[in-house]
Amino acid sequence: MALIDVTDWIAENDFAEEGVVWCVKRLSANDTLATGAHQAGTYMPKDFMFEAFPNINRPTARNPDAEFDLYVDSHADHRRVRAVWYNHRSRNEVRITRFGGASSALLDPDSTGALAVFSFVLDATGASQECHVWVCDSAPEEDVVLDTVGWVEPGTFRFAGRAQDAVSANNRDCRLSPEDMPADWLDDFPDANAVLAKVIELRPLSGLDPDERLIRRRDCEYELFQSVEEMLVLPTIRQGFDSMDDFIAFAQTTLQRRRVRSGRSLELHTRRILIEEGLAEHRDFTHGAQSESGKRPDFLFPSKACYDDPSYPAERLRMLAVKTTCRDRWRQVTTEADRIPNKHLLTLQEGVSQGQFEQMKGAGVQLVVPAGLVPSYPSTIRPELTTLESYIGDLRLLRPTDTA
Repeated sequence: MALIDVTDWIAENDFAEEGVVWCVKRLSANDTLATGAHQAGTYMPKDFMFEAFPNINRPTARNPDAEFDLYVDSHADHRRVRAVWYNHRSRNEVRITRFGGASSALLDPDSTGALAVFSFVLDATGASQECHVWVCDSAPEEDVVLDTVGWVEPGTFRFAGRAQDAVSANNRDCRLSPEDMPADWLDDFPDANAVLAKVIELRPLSGLDPDERLIRRRDCEYELFQSVEEMLVLPTIRQGFDSMDDFIAFAQTTLQRRRVRSGRSLELHTRRILIEEGLAEHRDFTHGAQSESGKRPDFLFPSKACYDDPSYPAERLRMLAVKTTCRDRWRQVTTEADRIPNKHLLTLQEGVSQGQFEQMKGAGVQLVVPAGLVPSYPSTIRPELTTLESYIGDLRLLRPTDTA
């Protein structure tokens, strides 16, 4: 149990201080013991770790490593751990290992999907001798961290205390120079639909299955948004602020924009793919409609009209919730669309623990996961996951017979 509050921890490990750098990520099932992988340990960005531990950047050595003290302050845990560059055969990755098994919050299967902050303390030479970690245990804790660093996508890293920004594991080179952007983007942030249209222009990907199309377009859109943000936000930062209140207000607006973009983006990408796969809006699905008072699922199938018709068979109704991460937020889905006992949830989270999955299953929540992310889930769970392509195939069978 944490002995201090996450807000206090952030103040004590402030990346604005000289010699403190952060790396923030969401723990995948391959980071924790959820998959039972023998290489269990936290996967870290190689270039970042080479800077923090220059001694492991030795290509001629086999699996060069460095020991350091790691304090998981959120769980009052201290370990002497190892940063190792696995550089032999086909493996080329850096991990932090020797956590001591599932007793560490970083290896606990139930930490899968959790937001983790690694705060490295650098010495005068720029190398690290110790690291302080906070593993978020709840959505409110995540919100405090996200309000500090901005949204963190699954499969990406966000850095603070250095010039680097979020780095995706699947860069697709969708960054645009100001010369390549639409003219109206040079003055203000484009709305979500305009960004989506540009992404489809850059990545039509019409020959790919829906699962791969979704992931690659999302990667593209993330880079595209970063390039727009850099163009519009950096000049203000460089210009400076007249007061601390002005700076805080500007930072909060920037961080909130990132968070809203991520959630809204996945919805719009999903809607577009449904249409591309031959499903017609208002006939085969309804996006963003109210099911009951105060309840608004992301998608209803085959339509809101069918959902509102008490004579329409409930067993032929479906709903789909869309959430980038699901570790703490899946419970929100259980209260949506009362006529549909079994809810589907599309997520980009890289794995859940067996225990978390059983809770979802018991509550009637079925995970829809893009095919490329299925291997990041425990092998016992994979057969029970639904891919986006498979889900869309099932939806085609729901069309009312008089309009099919």
